[in-house]
Amino acid sequence: MSTRGESTRASSSTWGPEQRARQREVVRRHRQSDRRRLRSMATAIVGAGVMVTLVLGVVGLRVQQVRLSYRLDALRQSRAELEEANRRLRVEMATLKSLSRIEGKARSELGMVAPTRDQVRLAREFVAGGGGAAALDRRAVVAERAVPTAVGVR
Repeated sequence: MSTRGESTRASSSTWGPEQRARQREVVRRHRQSDRRRLRSMATAIVGAGVMVTLVLGVVGLRVQQVRLSYRLDALRQSRAELEEANRRLRVEMATLKSLSRIEGKARSELGMVAPTRDQVRLAREFVAGGGGAAALDRRAVVAERAVPTAVGVR
């Protein structure tokens, strides 16, 4: 065995630092890549990317939901305020349209008084049997009915 050990030693001693460096360089150049390992790493990276995208999508949707919820609450509050203002304005409008209030304002601020009987004149159109345009139309209709159509003379 000693001869073998000596021969091994002798052969290793013949390999100098230059030859060892060359051998390492050859090993580096001829290293084959493991395709299965590369494929599994690529699959893992793609899977992690998909998971991160899904998580960010869910978080984004939740943030959007919260933002819309706040906006909806603000719109509901605004609507309630506007409905209350509308109700108050309707009450104020009804109060301002009140005939008794208008009559009181006319008497107190403008000095108006109720007219006497001789100050009131009615238009003929609105008086039964009056001589206005409406009364003339009614008389023409009554006259047409009275005249026979066979004669054709009015």
